[in-house]
This record gives sequence, structure tokens and C-alpha cells, in this order.
Amino acid sequence: MRSLRFPPPAALAVLLAASAASASSPDLSSVLPPGGQRGTELELALSGARLGDAQQILWYQPGIETLGIEKVDDNNVKAKIRIAPDARLGLYDLRVRTATGLSHLRTFSVGAYPEVAEAEPNNDFQAPQEIPLGVTVVGVAENEDDDYFIIQATKGQRITAEVEGIRLGKTLFDPYVAILNTDRFELARSDDASLVRQDGIVQLVAPEDGRYVVQVRESSYQGNGNCHYRLHVGHFPRPRAVVPAGGPLGETIEVLWLGDVEGDRTEAVTLPAEPDPTFGLVAEDDRGVSPAPYPFRLSPFGNVIEAEPNESHDQAVPFAPPMALNGVIERDGDVDHFAFEAKAGQVLDVRVFARSLGSPLDAVLWVAKQGGDTIGASDDQGGPDSYYRFSAPEDGRYVVGIRDHLTKGSPTHAYRIEVTPVAPKLTISPQNENPQIGVINAPVPRGNRVALLLNAGRADFGGDLTFAASDLPPGVTFEADTMTANIAQMPVLLSAAADAPASGSLANLAGTPTDPNLASVPSELSHTVELVQGANNVPFWTRTVGRLAVGVTEEAPYSIEVVEPKVPIVRNGSMQLKVVATRAEGFTAPISVYLPWNPPGIGSAGGVAIPEGQTEALIPINANDNAPLQTWKVVVNGASGGPTGPVVVSSQLAPLTVAEKFLTLEFQRASGEQGAQVPLLVKVNKLADFEGEATVTLVGLPNAATTEVKTITRDTPELVFPISIAAETPEGTHKNLFCQVVVTQHGEPILHNLGSTELRVDKPLPKEEPKAEAAATAPEPPKEAPAKPLSPLEKLRLEQQERNKAKPDAAAGGDE
Repeated sequence: MRSLRFPPPAALAVLLAASAASASSPDLSSVLPPGGQRGTELELALSGARLGDAQQILWYQPGIETLGIEKVDDNNVKAKIRIAPDARLGLYDLRVRTATGLSHLRTFSVGAYPEVAEAEPNNDFQAPQEIPLGVTVVGVAENEDDDYFIIQATKGQRITAEVEGIRLGKTLFDPYVAILNTDRFELARSDDASLVRQDGIVQLVAPEDGRYVVQVRESSYQGNGNCHYRLHVGHFPRPRAVVPAGGPLGETIEVLWLGDVEGDRTEAVTLPAEPDPTFGLVAEDDRGVSPAPYPFRLSPFGNVIEAEPNESHDQAVPFAPPMALNGVIERDGDVDHFAFEAKAGQVLDVRVFARSLGSPLDAVLWVAKQGGDTIGASDDQGGPDSYYRFSAPEDGRYVVGIRDHLTKGSPTHAYRIEVTPVAPKLTISPQNENPQIGVINAPVPRGNRVALLLNAGRADFGGDLTFAASDLPPGVTFEADTMTANIAQMPVLLSAAADAPASGSLANLAGTPTDPNLASVPSELSHTVELVQGANNVPFWTRTVGRLAVGVTEEAPYSIEVVEPKVPIVRNGSMQLKVVATRAEGFTAPISVYLPWNPPGIGSAGGVAIPEGQTEALIPINANDNAPLQTWKVVVNGASGGPTGPVVVSSQLAPLTVAEKFLTLEFQRASGEQGAQVPLLVKVNKLADFEGEATVTLVGLPNAATTEVKTITRDTPELVFPISIAAETPEGTHKNLFCQVVVTQHGEPILHNLGSTELRVDKPLPKEEPKAEAAATAPEPPKEAPAKPLSPLEKLRLEQQERNKAKPDAAAGGDE
């Protein structure tokens, strides 16, 4: 198997889109003042970059009206707003729409008290700024800066001071607040109150008539010009917890406020009849109201409140699911238990809400058989709070238990445990917006299109989904393919008519299962914006909104279209996706084009450009061997010129069909010497018929090795590539040889990348040197065999013969 490899598509697409968006979108970096009193009108200074053509402020929550916007310069505007007298207290989310885009999300805080500006110098304890009670001071904690404010109180009066710092979402700011007497003795202090995260709340009952000093600073004296704060000072109540922290829709219930310096108290509250994501309780009495609401869960089921003692199984408070269990781990070592009946196989979700409601409790949760062993437990499985899915092993009575992870407790360690049947839910979300990714919203140029990636979180159900949008700006339409069960992310398309008026809105997106049996599954849009990050870009302060910002912007100088392929891309195949640009007269800049999303098993190249003055580009894409066999809708994004930087536009949703390959190939290995020709045998396994001939090209040969292109038909059983290995072809084993097979249909190529083999190249064996012939010589005469040793008798006979021969010679010599 062979396929082209490209960088991870999602990460690459996000980087391309973010760089383009950040270069063209308005950048709203500052909203000053950071808040205001309800029932008043005030002027906001909006600062950043590319804000000069601001036309609209989109407020996510009702209660604030924009009366007018005035340009100061290209990067600054002034806006006049009106805050309704009955506007809810707390944070409001906003974006600015300009002629060319939509800004980052920022927040604005609405309070109950008149606003007073910090007046420097006020960093001398002996010369503090004098303020009345019942005001909100707006200030900045600079580096090594102490801000002192002096108030007058009578003995027995409650004094409350609360600082908003990190909650304003401007920078990583850890404020510190304290109340001192005039002798500089610290009477109360707060650095990180769990109810308000990294901000602080202090309260005391004035021990005597006199003057008291409120101190605000950055906890480690490392403030800066971005460390804006809102200091609320007054006689108002500020309990640290409320029990129960939720209740049934439309009912009047009694709640217990815990932790106020004047003691606990009860109050009857009537809850909304319909779900309201902005709802929260406020603590109020005849001396004021808490500066911000308390998180409060609206539910369709009732409450059970713990009753002490309930430390053991046999003391457990009884309840019947579905139900919310509410209580307090009120002292160190405290444990609370609740008991219920369950049938074998019954499944329940058991979820704690504590930290998410501002409680200091670090909950540990468990479910046990009453009087028996623990069946399952959870510590932080659902984030800072705990979650456990319980399945009853048999009919019987079971116990839910809760304690603090470090066995700590206090009168404000409140909790809420919701025990409910498993219920399907759909959560739709764009990508998180943060400084690394950039702005995530939908500015749509007139007569053009913009794609947005949506994620779908299916909880406890599966299947295909359809999507719809409502509350879009006039002239804007929404298009989405069916999201099949095998994916959880895909692009959707927003298009603006050529005559769409310049406007913006906060749109609702909803998803629906195609299975009619799941038609009632609730759908929720959840978009998280990371306003402040800590070390390693960890989100520190976020806002989550339930609508998508959409705006109609000025015309872009170009549009793009995908030439829809007439043939499929096959598994282990590749394709060149053609993109055509239509340019406005005089616009010649290069256009970067890319796929922001790839279907499963599909890869695509990023960084492809339509050259300057040209109108076309080809984006290489490939499919792996596991790509699902179906038709997808893909989109191509373009990024190029605009009056304030690159403008991102999108193509249509174009069909891309993934099909099975027409054939597979089986290779034999080949080997040969440099300078030789060797055959490579390939077996053809047909999987589907095709018309005509297909070309087969062997790819990956080493340097200077060559072969020829082959053709096959649907009936070809095998083919042989004659590989010519040149003398200079490097020796060794050359891997990753494969074949590109091109089948042509409807005049377009279907490219297969098939098989894998290797070629071994050897050096030729060295030739042997010829040996010199030896000179001719006469043969040696045979040597006589050595004489056989004589026996003693033979020796005597031989000696006698020698004597006999000598006798005649001796006689002749005597005759002389």
C-alpha cells in the first residue's frame, strides 16, 4: 500500500485560517471602562486594531443597548450605551462588527452601584482615597502598586468588599483585597475566594465606630497596565454558598444562604418556568445586593436536602431517582450518605456540582451496596467535580457517598449531586477561540461564502445528524450535509446574497438525529472562548456562549469554486482537486487555497497557491486503504487580499466520492547487477471491471535505472517490467517501489498507488586473470629402484665370485 503523506489537515487548516483571520478581522483588545451601573448611560472606549469602520456591537445577553458608535481613528472607536434598570448583574459578552469582519469576544460587567474612578496617588496608607459606602471603584493595579481607599462605618455595621479582576478577562491577574483599621492592623483579607475564582471577597462587622481602609493590589505586586479591577464596597450581603444550588423549573423553593458574616438566612425564591442559561440567584436585603449572581441549576426534578447525622450507611438520607441531593461537608472528616432503591440493570448518571458552583469542596463520590462494599467511585472524572455512571448489579438498596478529597470541610463546602437516568444529548460546538487559534466566528462577504467547522458531541446515542440555523442576518443562508455516524466534525457553509445588507446577528445552530426515534434528543450550541491563559497556554478564565456571531461584510475581491470531479478517488489513490478563482477587476494578488477539513482517511496538501494573476490551482489529495466508501461534501478555503489584510472565503460544498480500487498488485522482488537488465514480475488481481486500457508506471527506481510504462486491460493477469540497471546505479537494496495505475473514466484519471516491492542492485563479480603457460621440458629418465639389501649368504657368494675372477690375473703375472 502506498499513499502520499501530508501534514495533519486540521492543525494546518487552523493555522492557515487563523493567520488570515487575525490579519483581516478587527481586533478588540480593550473595553473601558470595564463595567457600568445598571440604569445608566455611558461612553465606552473600544481599542485594538482595524476598528475604525465599526458598525455594530453584538451583545450576547439582553439588557444593554448601543446608542451610537463614533470613529476616533483606525484602531479606536467610542460607543455610547444604555444599561437597562432591570439588567441582570454580572458579566455580559460582546463582539464588534466592522465593515470587514467580527472581533474577538470581550466582556463588560454590570453592577448595582455608582461608579467611582480610582484617583492616583492613592498608594500611601496615610493618604488614601476617600470613598462612600455603596460604590464600585474602577482602578488599575500597577507593578508594586498598593491602592488604598478609606470609608466610614459605625459599630456593628457589615462591611463587604469584593474585587473583580480575573473575571474581567483581560490578563492573568491575581488580585488581593483586605480591610484594615487606621492602625494598619489587618482585620480581614482575601486572596482567591472559591466563589469568585482568583478574585477576592472580604467581610467584617465593624468592631467600633470609625474609619476603615480597604486595600487592593496584585497579590505578588506584579501588576501592570492591563490589571484593571472593579472594587465593590458597601453594606451588602455576600454569602459564600446557597443550598440547594438548583431547583425545579417554575416552582417556588426555599434556599439557605450560607457564609455571610452576619450569619445564615433562608429565602423563598420563584424559579423561571423555562430554561434560562443566564439565570442566577442574587443575595439581597434592605442594605444592598450582591455584586454578581450565584450559579444556580434549573432542572426538571426535585431536591433532597441532607439531614444530619448521615455519616454511615444506616443513617443515609433516602431518595428516589431522578433527584438532586444537596448538602454541606460542614467539618473536617465529614461524610454524607444518601440511599436509594434500584433494579438489576438500572443505569443512572451520578454527577457532582461543587467547584463549578463556586464551592471549595474537592468532591470524592462513590456508590456502594448498603451495608456492603463500594461498587464504583470517582474523583475529578468530570473535571474539577466528580461523575460516575452506576449500573445496578442486582435488585437492592444502594448508597451514594460524598466527602472532600483531603477530608476538609467548612460551613460553605456545599454540593449538589444530580442522580438521573441516562439521557441522550447533542452538543454542537465550533473550535475553541483562543489567542493561538484566533477569532472563531462567521464574517460573510456579500456575494460570497464562508465555511465553519462544527463539532458534534453525541452523548449516549449514535447515528446521522442534520443541522439547521436560525436568527441569521438578512440575506444569509445556511447549508450543511448530513453528518454521518462515523464522524464528529464537518464543515458547514454560510452564504451571503450579493444584495445582503451590512448587518450582524447571533445565530442559533441546532442538530437533529435522522432516526425518528431520536427526534426529541435535546441539542445545545456551546462555544468556549479562552480569554485568559496561564503557563503553557492552559485556559485560566473562559466564557461559554450559546450562539454564533455572523456578520455580512464588504465584498471580497475574489471568489473560488471547486471543479467537481466526475470520478471517485479510490482507496490507496490520489487526485488533483482543481480550484478556480474569479477575480474582481484589477485584483491580481496570489490566493492561498486549502481544505479546512478532510474526511476520514483523506489527506490533502496545504499551502497551495493560485499564482499572481492566475485563476487556477490543483490541490493534491489522497485516500488511504481504510477510507470509508461514501460520498462526502468538502470545501476549499481561500485567503487573499482585502483592505485590512487577507480575507477568507470558501468554495461551494463539493461532492467527493471515495470508491474501492479497481485492482491490486502482487510484486516479486527483483535483483541484478549494475549494467544488467532484470525482469520484475507483477501479478494483477482485478477487483472491478473497467473499460479500455489502464497505464501502469513503476515508481521509485533508483538513480539511472529505467523501465517502460505498461498498459493493461481488465483481463490482464500479469505484467513484466524490464528494468535496465545502469552501471552508475547505486548498489544496495532499494525499497518503496510501487506502481501508479491510471484508469480513465468520463475523460478523467483515477489514480491508484499500489503495492510495494524492492530492487537489489549488486556490483558485478570481478573477472579472473588468465594464468601464464609453463615451458616444455624433457621428461626425466626413470630412476633405478634402489638395490635390494643382500642376505649374508648372497654376500659370501658375491665375494667368492670376485675372488675367482682375480686368480687368472695373478698367474699371468708369475711368467715374467
